[in-house]
Amino acid sequence: MPIALRFRSRSTGLALLAATSLLLSGCAGSTLGYYWQSVRGHVQLMGAAEPLEDWIARSDISVPLRERLQLAQRARTFAVAELGLPDNPSYRRYADLKRTAAVWNVVAAPPYSLTLHTWCFPVTGCIGYRGYFDEADAKAEAAQLAQQGLEVEVYGVPAYSTLGYMNWAGGDPLLNTFIGWPEGEFVRLLFHELAHQVVYAKGDTLFNESFATAVERLGSARWLAQQATPQASAAFAASEARRRDFRALAQATRERLAKIYAQEALPDKEAQKAGAMQAFRADYAALRERWQATPAQTAGYDRWVASANNASFGAQAAYNEFVPAFEALFEREGRDWRRFYDAVRALSEQPQAQRHEVLRALHPKEETPGA
Repeated sequence: MPIALRFRSRSTGLALLAATSLLLSGCAGSTLGYYWQSVRGHVQLMGAAEPLEDWIARSDISVPLRERLQLAQRARTFAVAELGLPDNPSYRRYADLKRTAAVWNVVAAPPYSLTLHTWCFPVTGCIGYRGYFDEADAKAEAAQLAQQGLEVEVYGVPAYSTLGYMNWAGGDPLLNTFIGWPEGEFVRLLFHELAHQVVYAKGDTLFNESFATAVERLGSARWLAQQATPQASAAFAASEARRRDFRALAQATRERLAKIYAQEALPDKEAQKAGAMQAFRADYAALRERWQATPAQTAGYDRWVASANNASFGAQAAYNEFVPAFEALFEREGRDWRRFYDAVRALSEQPQAQRHEVLRALHPKEETPGA
């Protein structure tokens, strides 16, 4: 799916329930039942993973899967050697979950706001999503939030990251939910998740996701230039062009909605909101026509647009807003990965408002329409 939304998991084991189940997915809940499903689901996922070498040596797997696992090994080595990403057990094992998503996330927002409803936890801080290993549980949570008058969205999440907290137990595994993605999309997701193990600022989803997205963009560009076939590079370039177009359209719509919601006394706010959403879908239809892409290439966008609401737009914004600023910081640090990571760590240690101010100064928003 082009709107890259991730699930953060950080624990397993009943013995650590009180301290670490709160960290599962970065979205732990307030009831023991939620903690239990988190721990159980995480343990099952970790237990399904086996080393890549064992999978590659098997005679009962397909040639495409074997080749993709070998590609994963090369990309993992590249991540360490070329991007300075962690050299640890993560993404050196593979698990076939026999389902289409690792987890399902729930996001919610008020009818006239793009600010996400949040859940707060001891280590991760307040985060605007809550994850479930069972889709039915996610939908039940969404229904309860909808009864409170919130707009809700439930989406499947292909990636899985424990931010490095589970490396002692074998690390985060590669999953069938994304192993077959096109090469460029696959490596960018791998680099994104590894970036979360480099820097994580408690309670600052905007900072964390924008940083990881910047790493994935910079890293995948280097991979494609040095490692990929011309066909893979061309396919990724076309995909990136569609992604940029859609980001620009979504940002313009977010800004239009934000202006509508900011006018408290607006008598026809609901009508203006409906008009903005109608225009968004019409503009997307025109964009889709211009792309001349296959149904498979637009399926993710189609689903997102069909159900888009305040929660959808609010969640998407977390992954893009500070990306140009982090890219500018990378350039400022001489395109040196170690210096870049050190600079980001230093930012993460500042108060949230202060680090956001620094990032805005690095790349003012008004200079980057469609970023």
